[in-house]
Amino acid sequence: MTSAYDVIVVGAGPAGASAAWALARAGASVALVDPSHPREKPCGGGVTGRALALVADAIDPAGLTAAVIETARFADARAGSAAIVPLEAHGIAPASALVVASRADFDGRLLDAARRAGATLVETRVSEVAVDRTAVRVETPHGILRAGFLIGADGANSLVRRRLACPFRRDQLSIATGFFAHGVTSREVVIEIVPDPPGYIWSFPRPNHLAIGICTQADTGVGSRQLRQRAADWIRSTRIAGGASLAAYSWPIPSLHAADFDRLPTAGSRWCLAGDAAGLVDPITREGIFFAIQSGRFAAAAVQGPNAAREYAARIADEIATELRCAAALKDGFFHPRFTGLLLRALRHSGAVRRVMADLVAGRQPYATLKWRLIRTLELRLAWAWMRSGAPWA
Repeated sequence: MTSAYDVIVVGAGPAGASAAWALARAGASVALVDPSHPREKPCGGGVTGRALALVADAIDPAGLTAAVIETARFADARAGSAAIVPLEAHGIAPASALVVASRADFDGRLLDAARRAGATLVETRVSEVAVDRTAVRVETPHGILRAGFLIGADGANSLVRRRLACPFRRDQLSIATGFFAHGVTSREVVIEIVPDPPGYIWSFPRPNHLAIGICTQADTGVGSRQLRQRAADWIRSTRIAGGASLAAYSWPIPSLHAADFDRLPTAGSRWCLAGDAAGLVDPITREGIFFAIQSGRFAAAAVQGPNAAREYAARIADEIATELRCAAALKDGFFHPRFTGLLLRALRHSGAVRRVMADLVAGRQPYATLKWRLIRTLELRLAWAWMRSGAPWA
């Protein structure tokens, strides 16, 4: 059986559902192909205020199942100390600093909005994609779909990316692995930056469990089993999960280098990539929900114009890749022990630095001006350490 649409969107996460909602609302016939959404995702799940603002016209954030985060605790196990950063989140609203949503609920609401707007959910996996001069062809176990344009929003393991562009190299990926600790939660995010391998351990509270894990580049030579053991050791040493039941997970996350953002393969004739499939993830925090929604909206707007691929690629380059390139350039310095040690001390003693970090966690602080803002706090040793660590002076 063959079905025809204006646009096929592969992947019903935030990027795909946002694109499908915008296109269907504009009157396009849209197939949204995904075998498993909505579902819980093996990640922190933090949704920033700016991400909630992007979807406020599609869903009502007030009813979202989420844990409101009041503080972020930056821990230093080696020194036996920590710094507390208030996030000033006073409810689930676009102005909130950060909430940690049930991804099944958040993604489900976006998917429901797309279906209400008129998108057709095709609950099956995609086995093959092809694009020729006149059309897009998507093969599934239940039939063939055809359309004039294809949006690949199928995550880090994107089939669309592998077929129409190139797969991510191992050095362009991070490993996120750890445990869901069921039955315990809190109102505090806990983050510990670790130098070897460079990355961080986190605990993000969700409504009925903690998402605890460790994230580092995939090419460090440390495998997911070893990393998960480090997360388990951290859970035991910090006693953060009490006697909770632990369920293991592991997942790849794009984490590109600065030079990668100069040549992102985001679009071609009759196709584009959005969200994780395009590599649009913050290389430092590995936060990608905001960029997924934003790129999905950009894709929908571009498809409705005469030069979709060119318009989309230009907008990604101008409005997303520039910021992520700055983050990638700063990443090595951020995880350098000299910088992280000074950062923890500055967070404990400087309200100005705590405000900078609160804005960074909430997505309000651009990386392009981060070091200059640190200088303005008069924490000159902190900014100097970052510069000396090898990060470029932006």
